[in-house]
Amino acid sequence: MKKSLFAVMLVGAVSIVAAAQQSETRVALSEAATAADTHGTTAIEARLTTQVLNGADDSPVTNIKLVVKNVSGVFYTYVTGWATFYDSAGVRCGEGLFKVDALAVGESATTDAPGLRVRCSPATWRIVATNLLTRSGDIAKPGDSAPSSEGERPGPTNFVISIDGEEHPIQLNNPVVLQMGNRERRIVLRNAP
Repeated sequence: MKKSLFAVMLVGAVSIVAAAQQSETRVALSEAATAADTHGTTAIEARLTTQVLNGADDSPVTNIKLVVKNVSGVFYTYVTGWATFYDSAGVRCGEGLFKVDALAVGESATTDAPGLRVRCSPATWRIVATNLLTRSGDIAKPGDSAPSSEGERPGPTNFVISIDGEEHPIQLNNPVVLQMGNRERRIVLRNAP
């Protein structure tokens, strides 16, 4: 019985990961790339405004400009993600982190990816959303229900990490990636057992 339950859970987890990967497909540089939320629904789309991306190992492209648009039905207070670039053979040749501090439904914002290092002339690209934080009144996960009695736990709580005066929003179990010195650090806030 336990083996059957484990097998069903494993198949379900693989299906969710496969669905998320299919929704974040590679597109031509002139097309809009989309990223999904945890339910596989398209949450944001991005378009490149930087036209010249001819990088090489000895002179990589170190920044780009892109326009991120909220195509979901939820107001996001903080959005981060990865923009990843691929050469004509489909080999990844650069990636960079982007962020937008607030994004209303249907709103677009210009941002950049300052840590980027594109070491080729890319043919395709994609984006992946790593943080889609919402206002406390919005419901980020439509399948979740609000507590109905006083004995139940409250919904997710938003926190802010302040490092040397720079604030970074974070939610329970949602990672935030920070550049500290020469390394990227992944921080996850969890409930204590």
